[in-house]
Amino acid sequence: MDAKEVLYELRTRNGLSQDELAEKVFVTRQAVSRWENGETLPGTETLKLLSGLYNVSINTLLGSPRRLVCQCCGMPLEDEILGRNKDGSLSEEYCKWCYADGNYTYSDMDELIEVCVPNLVSQGFSEEQARAYLKQTLPGLDYWKRYEELSDGGQFEAFRKQLAEEINDLHVEGLPKVEKLNALVGSYVNLEYRLPGGNKAKFLDDGTTYLGAQLESEFGGDRCFGVLAGMDFILVCTYGEGGKDPELVMYKKR
Repeated sequence: MDAKEVLYELRTRNGLSQDELAEKVFVTRQAVSRWENGETLPGTETLKLLSGLYNVSINTLLGSPRRLVCQCCGMPLEDEILGRNKDGSLSEEYCKWCYADGNYTYSDMDELIEVCVPNLVSQGFSEEQARAYLKQTLPGLDYWKRYEELSDGGQFEAFRKQLAEEINDLHVEGLPKVEKLNALVGSYVNLEYRLPGGNKAKFLDDGTTYLGAQLESEFGGDRCFGVLAGMDFILVCTYGEGGKDPELVMYKKR
């Protein structure tokens, strides 16, 4: 779609009149009308406001003239998987798995390759092809080319190790030692738990990126442990295949 069609569709999908949208982004109704007639485009600052209002990238607002890929892992970027900057705005350069709240989650290219290989294998690559493709592609992406400039000097990696130590210090019975935590998007791990009173509850935000891991129980059987952590909490649970029948073991404020 052209930008004018995208802007019209997003406004109507969100139930806004031209006057209401104009008020929210500090322009006139006539300006909104000109966008939707294809006479003009919103300015840079207005595009940022529209991006935040509709929760889509500026690239989408402009009719997707560019093919966006994550500049850390190479994944094609859609609005649903964009990472976020520290101010909450969407990043048009990184996915949620590689960039969360202004933090880069990978500092080791080999580690990222190990995480990405299974995803490519599920798309029909052999493991050998996937590994070769990633080793060829990743060094050409902006994050890895500018790693010395963009990296945080190991601060995030230190935080990840600290979280793993805190989880291990809980000494949850049957939970193996946590060696590594990976970036996990909330919508993929936000399980619904049954509370003692019979009600059900979720504890995560679908749009937030957390650190976590899945581990086989030391007791054996077909249930796994899941561990998740953020800046202010640690969650430990168990579940069956595909997240079936989840049970909350512990939710602890940090």
